[in-house]
Amino acid sequence: MMNMNERQISDPIVRPATQANRFYDGNPQQLCHEVDSFLALHKGSLMPDNVAALIVPHASYYYSGNVAASAYMTLNPAKPYQRIFLLGPSHHEWFDGASVNTEFDYYATPLDNVKVDRETAQQLVEADTLFSYRKEAHNREHCLEVQLPFLQRRLGDVPPIVPIIISTNDFSHLKRISEVLKPYFNDDNLFIISSDFSHYPSYEDACEVDARTGEAIASGDVEQFIDALETNARSGKRNLATSACGEFPIITLMLMLEKHHEIRHLMYQNSGDIDDHDHSRVVGYHSFAILRKQPSDEEFTLSDQEKQILKEIAFQSIKDSLDGKSIHETISFQLSNLNRKCGAFVSLHKHGQLRGCIGHFGEDFPLHEIVAEMARAAAFEDPRFTPLRREELDDIDIEISVLTPMRRIQSLDEFQLHRHGIYIRKGYRSGTFLPQVADEVNWTKEEFVGHCSRDKAGLGWDGWRDAELYVYEAIVF
Repeated sequence: MMNMNERQISDPIVRPATQANRFYDGNPQQLCHEVDSFLALHKGSLMPDNVAALIVPHASYYYSGNVAASAYMTLNPAKPYQRIFLLGPSHHEWFDGASVNTEFDYYATPLDNVKVDRETAQQLVEADTLFSYRKEAHNREHCLEVQLPFLQRRLGDVPPIVPIIISTNDFSHLKRISEVLKPYFNDDNLFIISSDFSHYPSYEDACEVDARTGEAIASGDVEQFIDALETNARSGKRNLATSACGEFPIITLMLMLEKHHEIRHLMYQNSGDIDDHDHSRVVGYHSFAILRKQPSDEEFTLSDQEKQILKEIAFQSIKDSLDGKSIHETISFQLSNLNRKCGAFVSLHKHGQLRGCIGHFGEDFPLHEIVAEMARAAAFEDPRFTPLRREELDDIDIEISVLTPMRRIQSLDEFQLHRHGIYIRKGYRSGTFLPQVADEVNWTKEEFVGHCSRDKAGLGWDGWRDAELYVYEAIVF
């Protein structure tokens, strides 16, 4: 008798291509030609490695294919995304929450099947009661399916998808949905937000209201976006049914954005630009790319939640070491800031006295891994102290200094005492003082650098003058 696992392997559950020959061509060869023709219109578009999300339309390809292609051509096919989250509105069923399709192993298109990340989908359902699976929300829905042929032709091998339909006008619920999704909103994943814009006003009115909506999205301010929708609704534009049918997925995305995200408007058209025989009733189409910029020193911050998590990671790393466990058996985290590659120092104090301090400068490992490693090293590998004993654990206070990216300076004039740490390097010799060292001594800027050069780098008091100098800042907690 075949067991369940064998059945799942031999008989995958495939969602059929319900929108083929409706929103896009059902013939594989003609569909390839159609999509490739649209993509070719945007040949030479920017292909950065830091595309975090796209906002794309979902009307029939005849009307919105050109605008959709302007977004998909920003994707770099060489970028290895782990999974793609597809967020769209419900056109047929109303419910208060987010429906994640946990039923199917694949979504079919005329071009091939696209794998569903059912494990991640199930994790979302288990994370919050606002997430569930509602079959009726997905069966006839087109807004996610129409994105797949573009992904297939642009990326080739499409990463597993997480299909989510969002249907709630409760802002607090949208905020909860965004908080559950935000840990996945990192460099490993791509988010596709499916939305058309103005529905059924005249051509001129569509251009006006869509401009207001588009500017609000580009601002990155979710309140401005909501205000724009409300202003449009009150404007008295004839036949204006909505300014954005995907307003709830868009709000969800905007709630996840941080100040180091850049929102780039790519293209606008409405159906009147494609078929100009009737300008009295049109639908608007925008496309946007959201880029993840590397935060500058001033922009890189950690929330209280992230600081607390890092403290817990450090403590757990030490405890696991005492229990003979590996760090990687227990520590894994997905928040984007905790995956940021930067340096960190971990200091241990017992009754106010230093009990160990070890740090790492290289920007080569995720922050949560560095904190785990440095906590263990501070407890057991600092040569100034004996290894930490289990009976001392409850008396240990942990201080973490997260280092912003180092920046090369050419003159000591660029170094700011109390704000910057200094890193001096010449040949195989190097040394550093953290910024907070300046708070513990009464040194001038020159004395700070001189002591670091002599006492830490072993280069002598004036050795820093022909060495490489770097500054950084520290977030200490």
